[in-house]
Amino acid sequence: MKAKPDQKKTQEAPAAVTLRVVFERPPAGVDIGLQEGHGNDYQTVQKQHTTGQDLQFEFSVAVKTDKSGGPDFGGPFVQGARGDRYVYLDIGTYAGQTATEWSRKLKIPVSIITWDQINSGKVLVVHIPGTAKDGGPSCAYEWRKRVGPDWGWKIAKK
Repeated sequence: MKAKPDQKKTQEAPAAVTLRVVFERPPAGVDIGLQEGHGNDYQTVQKQHTTGQDLQFEFSVAVKTDKSGGPDFGGPFVQGARGDRYVYLDIGTYAGQTATEWSRKLKIPVSIITWDQINSGKVLVVHIPGTAKDGGPSCAYEWRKRVGPDWGWKIAKK
């Protein structure tokens, strides 16, 4: 059976891809950062204190070919098992903030990224609503309920 073009890794495929997460207009007063490391052995990097404006987190993840020929991701920011890789944004106490009511994580899937996107050689960007229905920062549970059919990683225009 012939593989779909998007499932085949080409020789030009990079060993890494740069990702940018734009967390749109989260509520003010909360520390949010990118999780580096796994389990209880992690640190929060690129930590930012929200002011109500968009936050951006930019980082690279390793790319290799999985058994099915699709992309698989690794590196210090990547969590999860093969086929279900993701990155975390740590929010509030998970980001090391004290004196806050917020203790949340936002799980952002990377396994949905395709070879065509990777082979573009450009930064891949995702825009995520920063405020949940309860008025706090978006978290994994709330955000999954709000994801629509147009959600996903896009090739950055700049």
